[in-house]
Amino acid sequence: MAERRGRLHPAVARTREAVRLGLADLPRGTTVLVACSGGADSLALAAATAFEAPKLGLRAGAVIVDHGLQADSAHVAAVAAEQCRSLGLDPVEVRAVEVGTNGGPEGAARTARYDALRDAADAFGADVVLLAHTRDDQAETVLLGLARGSGARSLAGMASVAGLLRRPLLEVPRAATAAACIASGLRPWHDPHNDDPQYRRVRVRHEVLPVIEEALGPGVTEALARTAGLLRADADALDALAADLAETAVRRTEEDVVCDIGMLAAEPQAIRTRALRQAALEAGCQATDLTAGHVAAVDALITDWRGQRWIDLPQAVRAIRRGGFIHLARGVSG
Repeated sequence: MAERRGRLHPAVARTREAVRLGLADLPRGTTVLVACSGGADSLALAAATAFEAPKLGLRAGAVIVDHGLQADSAHVAAVAAEQCRSLGLDPVEVRAVEVGTNGGPEGAARTARYDALRDAADAFGADVVLLAHTRDDQAETVLLGLARGSGARSLAGMASVAGLLRRPLLEVPRAATAAACIASGLRPWHDPHNDDPQYRRVRVRHEVLPVIEEALGPGVTEALARTAGLLRADADALDALAADLAETAVRRTEEDVVCDIGMLAAEPQAIRTRALRQAALEAGCQATDLTAGHVAAVDALITDWRGQRWIDLPQAVRAIRRGGFIHLARGVSG
């Protein structure tokens, strides 16, 4: 059904082209896995990958993660697996996970899902796992970053390539994946969580973005996604400079992470605060909990020292200034 009277449906063509470009650099014989939930985005990704991967000499399979958060989750996962197999993907595996409580329901589910995807990649010898985030997901991520005040890295959104993970559909609108499924005769599952307003991303999707589009006109979603791409290039450059700084100004001991105040004070704020954030992460802070406000407070121990005793950070990490150094560790005291 994707091709009628010799013409390929535009949405199918768009998803295939995106996948082809996203996989073009991989050597022949590489195994790639599609992370498929059974929803329209991931089914469209699975179909496009099943078509394009063999043409590139790649082996393509799929992993369906069953979070067990709904009564029929096992059935949903089984149907998704069946559709992936019907597309010609091999291997196809369902992985059941237990979702913890750390980081809230969204964060806990995401952690369990990504751990399962990495385990599956190891089991099947896959070098790449494909995620089905679309241009709309990218725009929502940018707005959520704005709301948190998290800085350029957060506003840069999701990377198209991040180690094992690739997101080939980041420039494809959600409407195109839905249309591609219809044209291909696929049966997407609609996750009821995608309509639950208790989740911030759902409120952004159904309440915030439509209001912005109405007030500012069409094209806001595309503009937000484009902004993310531009900011990512800047953030990558600053992160590289901060990593170089951390090599000399930050050191780990058996007890704590130690930052040289003199070296850090000589650097621009954008680079210095990135190095401090990395130091806090090395000391035990979780990236999802460490905010720009936390980092700014640690930075004030360098730039606005007025005898502050210490700064409390997530995961019981404490930053304290002693002489010419800042020490970060759990339980560190004055």
